[in-house]
Amino acid sequence: MGSAVITARAAATFEPVGRSVAAARAFVRDTLQGWGFPDIIDDAVVLTSELVTNAVVHAGTAADVLCVRADGGVRIEVGDRYPERELPLQSPGRQFGGLDREGGRGLLLCTALAAHWGVEYTSTHKKVWFRLDVDDRPAGTRSAGPALPAEALPLAESRVRVAVVQIDRCGAISAWNDDAEHLFGYPADQVTGKPLADFAAWPHTPGTSTGIAEALCLSRWEGSYGIRGADGRVIPVYASHLRVRDNEGAPSTVCLLVRDDERAVLLSPQRPPADANATERGGPADPFEVFIGSPAPDDLDGLLQRTVERARDMLDGDAAYLLLATDDETELEVRASTGLPSARQRFARVPVEAGAGRYGSARMPSVHDDLSAIPGAVPLLAETGMRSVVTVPLKVEGRLTGSLGVAAEAAHRYGNEEALRLQFAADRIALAVESARLGELERLRRGSLSFLVEASDLLAGTLDRDQTLALMAQMTVPTLATWCAVYTIADQSSEPELSYVLHEDEDLIDGLKALLAKVDPPESVPTPGARLWTAPAEAARAKDLRATLRDLGLTEPDRHHSAAPGITLATASAVGGETVVLPLVARNRVIGMLTLGKPVDDHFRQEILELAEDLSRRAALALDNARLYSERTAISQSLQRSLLPPGMPDIPGVEVEVIYRAAGEGNEVGGDFYDLFPIRDGAYGFAIGDVCGTGPEAAAVTGLARHALRLLAREGFGGPAVLERLNAAILDEGARSRFLTLLYGELWPQQDGSALLKVVCAGHPLPLRLRQDGSVAPAADPQPLLGVMDDLELYEQTVTLDPGDVLLCVTDGVTERREGSRMLGDDGLAEVLTTCTGLTAGAVAARVLRAVERFAAEPASDDMAILAMRVPEPQQL
Repeated sequence: MGSAVITARAAATFEPVGRSVAAARAFVRDTLQGWGFPDIIDDAVVLTSELVTNAVVHAGTAADVLCVRADGGVRIEVGDRYPERELPLQSPGRQFGGLDREGGRGLLLCTALAAHWGVEYTSTHKKVWFRLDVDDRPAGTRSAGPALPAEALPLAESRVRVAVVQIDRCGAISAWNDDAEHLFGYPADQVTGKPLADFAAWPHTPGTSTGIAEALCLSRWEGSYGIRGADGRVIPVYASHLRVRDNEGAPSTVCLLVRDDERAVLLSPQRPPADANATERGGPADPFEVFIGSPAPDDLDGLLQRTVERARDMLDGDAAYLLLATDDETELEVRASTGLPSARQRFARVPVEAGAGRYGSARMPSVHDDLSAIPGAVPLLAETGMRSVVTVPLKVEGRLTGSLGVAAEAAHRYGNEEALRLQFAADRIALAVESARLGELERLRRGSLSFLVEASDLLAGTLDRDQTLALMAQMTVPTLATWCAVYTIADQSSEPELSYVLHEDEDLIDGLKALLAKVDPPESVPTPGARLWTAPAEAARAKDLRATLRDLGLTEPDRHHSAAPGITLATASAVGGETVVLPLVARNRVIGMLTLGKPVDDHFRQEILELAEDLSRRAALALDNARLYSERTAISQSLQRSLLPPGMPDIPGVEVEVIYRAAGEGNEVGGDFYDLFPIRDGAYGFAIGDVCGTGPEAAAVTGLARHALRLLAREGFGGPAVLERLNAAILDEGARSRFLTLLYGELWPQQDGSALLKVVCAGHPLPLRLRQDGSVAPAADPQPLLGVMDDLELYEQTVTLDPGDVLLCVTDGVTERREGSRMLGDDGLAEVLTTCTGLTAGAVAARVLRAVERFAAEPASDDMAILAMRVPEPQQL
């Protein structure tokens, strides 16, 4: 402090324990209060708290605090012994650590609040000091103004009258002095026992909800209103209220009132700035920054955390917390705390109106002297060891936006004076907190929209039920919850079934499944919105209790414990927090439940629950669509399989191979079809055809053709007669009919190893015959297709397959395979077939299919059927 004369000194050393921070704050507060410097106490306590915290908590050493009073200010030094643990001589390989473990926050506060500050190092100590300037005034003087000339003094009547009115705890007037009678015209006996509100003209200013009844309950209040005089006129007054209590502890309010134009008599002087040169130094002049520190955090969580730390330090508390109000102002949500189990309390919700009277409402300041006398008065502080607490509201334009509380382990720590100081601090930061909250809410809403758009795209991209269940869980974990379980309900009479479970820690999934399997599923309620489900948390607590008792030897060992599928204490802890259930409702029916959970003592934010509810509606519709698609696909595939031949008969002396490919997703049968069946002993029928079009309509005609061919052939009809009767049956279908190309034939294996065939080719691609010498030629002539004309005259042609010969029958999906303007065609198929000499029937069919697939890069758009029959050579039999 240069050459300044030191007039007082106080020093103390604090051990490296957490409670030392509060003790250091109390030491500095008591010292400055005793020296008569109340104006700088708050700033000094905040700075000391930060620096002592760095020493005893982060550096882990004792802290030496020295307060020095000198001319013009106070210097406070905080020293620690951190460097002695980092000397290179003690450990040559170690590097010096960061000296400010809080990222320099204490030094930033020094810059913001102190007139001067600095850091000094020795080989064994580090010392941070700061100086706070105070006005030069006589001892005992709280504030003083300069001497002014008479013309500069405020005006007043020759006899200033100060009305003294005392209001009892019920708001009624209990005392009324002579000046009050002179100012307002009422004698004392006329007003005593009546409420002050009957005479007060209270200003209803937009943006504030404080009325005269609330103002009378505050520890201090100062401002303007009106009193209705006996003549009916409203007399503007300036008032100063002070809340006091008598010897019996009964509270009352003393009101001093003067005419409004004489307000200077009662007007409290404004507190001077901490540093007159703050603007020149670039320091903050904003009272918000004075309280929070500069630079202020640019995010909501950081701002709230800094707020509770400053509030705790300002009132020398052991804990502090800040709650934000929901949009409808019915609940408050814990968003920041210090000195409390924050992980347990974060996002916990409490009602705004918790009981009758001002102490049950978060809208008014309140002080609890001893919480042990009123169990449950402040649920957030239950089982925390806190005895006294003061809470004040955060309001913006008259709307409740939050609540700020400071608690202490000692009883009777706080009173109305502390409530007033905390309310002033809350008023400083309320607007900034609300602005940051709205900014966070806007970012969250934008993120929610992006999340929902992405979720909708993912859910719309699949019709598979199992994949939809997996997507539902993967989109919620860990974005919305720590774990997720999806229950599904098959129909109204079915019980919910646990269908999918996911946890952010994959090692806990099996244990979570086992735990949920032991718990009755949640009730299927169609009411929208998230509802609490306590069963998992109760099961987790029961598991913890059993494990504890077993470890203490108070219960018999669980013989099934080792065989249990992974219900560990880690699993129990992972599901012990808040759990909510959202119904999955689609088409006015509950089809399942989406269950979201948090770990032990953790809670959901309201915005997250709203987002989860929106997601559940989308997921429910996607899940129901997947269910409907699965049912339709199962029915379709069952019907399609009924159109396929039940089996392929073994034909003596003839190799047969069939390859079938139906166009369209999920189709096993389309417009192309084949069949091979016994007609009678030694005779077999075969067919390969193509119904106009693809899909279910073509498949219906396929079924008609295949069954009609078998029936008519076994009735003894020849090839032309079978096809003529089938043509009539197709035409009988009317508008549902489709024209049909068909190659039908009958085959008789011969004793000499050859095979005799009689074929009819009704508008179908001609069958190709491959001889042993590699020549390929059509084995039939083209004839009219079926389903077009009533009168058909068809004929059959006889073909003999010698040993080594191959008969290849295909549908137009093979010959009409395209790549741009190129088409495989009959010639291309014949060219492929010429390369198949000596191959088995299976190899021939496979080579043809491979050639078709390689002909074009795009997947085939038409059904394909390939039927290859070969008479093997004698040595191959």
